[in-house]
Amino acid sequence: MTQIKVMIVDDHKMVREGLLVLLEDFEDLLVINQASDGEQALAMIEHECPDVILMDMIMPRMNGIEATRLVREKCPQTQVIALTSFSDEDHVQQSLKAGAIGYLMKDISGDDLAAAIRRAYNGESTLSPEAAQVLIHATTRPPSLGHDLTDREREVLVLMIEGLNNREIGEELVISASTVKNHVSSILSKLGTNSRTQAVALAVEHKIVD
Repeated sequence: MTQIKVMIVDDHKMVREGLLVLLEDFEDLLVINQASDGEQALAMIEHECPDVILMDMIMPRMNGIEATRLVREKCPQTQVIALTSFSDEDHVQQSLKAGAIGYLMKDISGDDLAAAIRRAYNGESTLSPEAAQVLIHATTRPPSLGHDLTDREREVLVLMIEGLNNREIGEELVISASTVKNHVSSILSKLGTNSRTQAVALAVEHKIVD
């Protein structure tokens, strides 16, 4: 029987011990290491890369998102499952972007966790219902205001916010005033307004530009 080597990374000792007890019931799962934060986990994988890591997201010194990214760089064959109490869009998307193959809540049952570990070992993803719902919402909501602005239009908009007129914007970007006028007209159209003042207000309110 092939044993899947598992590492548990969580800053709470009780959580680590609870997961250890939970996984001891499964003969094909072997916990080889425990770490209290991302930095400790990275030090441990220098000696042996586990097959699957159960990674908490919120930890001191190095959070789970950064640790996931670095683990995947050092041990590309190691799969990371985010195991957390947070299901907000930012945590879900950032974890998956960092390379996590799964995203699960800490209230998961032992059988479901074991199944998720086996799936991860085989390169298959498992998402909690909460994480799946977050991703569905993110892909079905309308695009954000200003998403279709070009890079040049964003540059013009930044200068509009700073209070520069078309001539001054043209001097700043080394383009003609008529070109600036065209950019401003396009910006107003894309933001759904005829007012330069309202366009600036919308840009600030919706944080369209940095």
